Amino acid sequence: MKMKSQLVCAVLLSAAPLLGWAQSCEVTVESSDTMRYSMRSISVPKSCETFKVTLKHTGRMPKTAMGHNWVLGKSSEIDAIIKDGQKAGSEHDFLKPDDTRIIAKTALIGGGETADTTITTSNLKPGESYTFICSYPGHWSMMRGTLKLEA
Repeated sequence: MKMKSQLVCAVLLSAAPLLGWAQSCEVTVESSDTMRYSMRSISVPKSCETFKVTLKHTGRMPKTAMGHNWVLGKSSEIDAIIKDGQKAGSEHDFLKPDDTRIIAKTALIGGGETADTTITTSNLKPGESYTFICSYPGHWSMMRGTLKLEA
């Protein structure tokens, strides 16, 4: 009997990744008309080659009034990304075109819309501090969080 239960445990543990117990390489972040993200921090498993972030705007207002996006950069560079983005204006989703400091970004979306971006995890460094923000004017003070690559 003891051997049988050990065998069952071994089979279950070896099947764990197939049963969804493996680390996820994607996340859905919700935003709304209240200028908030549904999460303040994201951990990216080092085992993921890529990591997908889906932004879902659960509000009703259009992007011209309450647009949201998800923009990732090094924490030390995020304020400069914001400043340069404001100069770029709405026609560029409030992001400087071809800004190499931006690691990943979604399109600016309005209520009921969804957008996604994929991060190549080899571009992230363990121990580096990363910040995600919404680049829409004034939103970045409330709509921000941290992202880290798990060690």
